[in-house]
Amino acid sequence: MKSTSRRTGWGSMRESVSCLLPFVPRHSIVSSGLAALKRNLKRLVGQSKLSEGKHQEALPAAQFCLRCSIDLHGPSTVQMVPAYLLLAEANMGLGNLARVAELLSQAEWAVLKSPECGHAVRHRLHRSLGRLHTATGNLEAALLNFADDIYFASEEYSLDSTVTCGGYFLMADVFTKQGKMPIARSLYSQVAHTWHCHLTKLLKTHVQNGQNPNMLLESSYDKAQLVEVDEMLKTMLEFEQNDSRKDSTQVALVAHCLAMLWFLGGDSLKALGFGSTALQASQLIPNHDLTEPIQGLLQLVQNLQTESHPGSD
Repeated sequence: MKSTSRRTGWGSMRESVSCLLPFVPRHSIVSSGLAALKRNLKRLVGQSKLSEGKHQEALPAAQFCLRCSIDLHGPSTVQMVPAYLLLAEANMGLGNLARVAELLSQAEWAVLKSPECGHAVRHRLHRSLGRLHTATGNLEAALLNFADDIYFASEEYSLDSTVTCGGYFLMADVFTKQGKMPIARSLYSQVAHTWHCHLTKLLKTHVQNGQNPNMLLESSYDKAQLVEVDEMLKTMLEFEQNDSRKDSTQVALVAHCLAMLWFLGGDSLKALGFGSTALQASQLIPNHDLTEPIQGLLQLVQNLQTESHPGSD
């Protein structure tokens, strides 16, 4: 949505429909196709709660989504996989790893029985399996699944996609746990360059079109994605800042990513903070090619603050 009023309207409609749907008889829901609508609404609710870290609150919506999907498609069809993955994610956040393993096993079986299953579904499945194995300490299995995740994501979205580089980030986390810092550092660098290229393009579009930052970001990301990218980039920034061999070039690159992300998200204070960190790091390197773009971004932030408070000095 590109405006607060439209988001509010959709939110109100979703709540109203969610309130009304429980009173529709079960057989009528399934036969009329209303079950699919309710399932999708519940999936939205579940995903929204997960994005806020409210895994317990996401559980009922995810459970209903699974039940409704079984009614519509049967228990072992590939159409069930998104519901299995949603419920698995909710349980993962609650530490119910045995339940997560059960759900992902069912999802994996459904995919194995469906050779026509798309790359996007396979990538999501392997990413979830990789996260499960990471949580249980089976790091080699986690790496294998993240490798499959990257392969299928690259087939669906391209190798330099921000979706694909999420697999690289998770793989780097595993190598960090194994103490293989040079490999982790190399993967983090690849992730940072992918996101820097992507955010630079978004920022360029913003400057050319003179759009409101909130409108531009909301055309590309939802709240869950914004939070996820922020956490990922901050993890990489802390990795570099805490490293005894601190790489000022990488610090500048990642901090610049965070500054662009939050500028486009409409948070000028965060953009200013990360932008200042990026500028300090870039100035440690003579003739660094990011210094000028970082200074330009800081100027944009200051202009935004001036426009928001025209009477201040």
